[in-house]
Amino acid sequence: MPEIAAVVLEPPSRAAAASEFTPLLRTIKGQGLLNRRQGWYALTIAGNALALAAVVTGIVLIGHSWWVLLLAPLLAVLCARTAFIGHDAGHSQITGNRSTGRAIGLVHANLLLGLSYGWWNDKHNRHHANPNHIDKDPDVKADVLVFTSGQTADRTGFRRWLTRYQAWFFFPLTLLEGVALKIHGFQDLRRRSPRERPVEAALLITHLAAYTTLLLCAMPLGTALVFAAIHQALFGLHLGMAFAPNHKGMDMPDPDGEGWGHLRRQVLTSRNVRGGPLTDWFLGGLNYQIEHHLFPSMPRPHLRLAQPLVRAHCQELGIPYVETGLVDSYRQALRHMYEVGEPLRVE
Repeated sequence: MPEIAAVVLEPPSRAAAASEFTPLLRTIKGQGLLNRRQGWYALTIAGNALALAAVVTGIVLIGHSWWVLLLAPLLAVLCARTAFIGHDAGHSQITGNRSTGRAIGLVHANLLLGLSYGWWNDKHNRHHANPNHIDKDPDVKADVLVFTSGQTADRTGFRRWLTRYQAWFFFPLTLLEGVALKIHGFQDLRRRSPRERPVEAALLITHLAAYTTLLLCAMPLGTALVFAAIHQALFGLHLGMAFAPNHKGMDMPDPDGEGWGHLRRQVLTSRNVRGGPLTDWFLGGLNYQIEHHLFPSMPRPHLRLAQPLVRAHCQELGIPYVETGLVDSYRQALRHMYEVGEPLRVE
C-alpha cells in the first residue's frame, strides 16, 4: 500500500468547525448508535468472567506440571479482554450511571488486573480531549519513547541511544508495559482524592496478593516465576499491539496555532484498521479509532455500524479519512518513530 502523506489543512473558524460535526452527530443519534447495549455488555462481561474462572481452575489443577505454562498466553489474552471492558466502562459505553460505571471499571481494572482505574481514566480522557497534541496529550509526552524531532534535543546518555533505535525497540518494550501500568497505578495513589484512595489501594493490594497466592500455591516457585513473566509480557504486548496503530505517525496539531474543531481534531489524528470480526475482537473495537474518538460513549458493537456514515461525511467535506491494514498500520507507526530518531543516528 502506498505511503499516506500527512495532510495539513487550515483550521476552519469556530462556527464552521461546529457546523462540520453537528450534521454527523445528528445522523448518528438518529440511527440510535449512541444508545447503550447493556445486554451485549452483560453477556461479554459474564463470558469473560467465566473464561477467567476456567483458566484459574486450570492453573490450580495442573499447576505442578510445566504444561501449566500453556495457560499463560491464554490468560494474557483474557486480561486484555478485561482491560477493554474497563476501557469501555471509563467511557460510559456500558451504562450512563457514573457510580455503576466506576464500579465496573474498578472491578475490571484494579481488582482483576492490578491497574488503577482512576489513573488510567484521567490519563485517557486527557488523551481523548487533545489527541497527538504535544503539550496536552500524555500519550505523546517524551518518556521512554519520543514522537517528534523536537523531543530528541534533550535526550542524553542511554535515553539518547534508545531514541536512535526506538523503532526497533518499540515492540520489545511493550513486553514490560503490563508491569509498568501496575507501577504507575500504585505511584498515582497519592494523587487520588481521600474518597478514592482507600478503595483503589485496597483493590490493587487485593489483586497483587491474590495473584501471588494463586501462583505460589498452585505451582513451584520456578514455574510460578516463568508463568508470571510470560503472562505479564504477553499481556503488555497485546495492549501495545492494540494501541500502537491508533495515532502514531498521524497529524499532530500545532501547539501554537488555532485549534481544530472536534471533527478534524479527532479524524486527522486517528487511523482506522481494516479487518473482519477477528480484528474487531483482537483489538477490542479500537480498530475503529476514528469513530471511537468522535463518539467516545458509543458502545463497541455500534462502531462498525457508524463507520460508513463517518467515512462518507468526511469525504463530503474533503477531510482525509485514514484506514489501512493491520500490518501496514504497524509499519506506518514504526516508520514515524524511525524518522524521529534519524537525526540522532546521523550525528
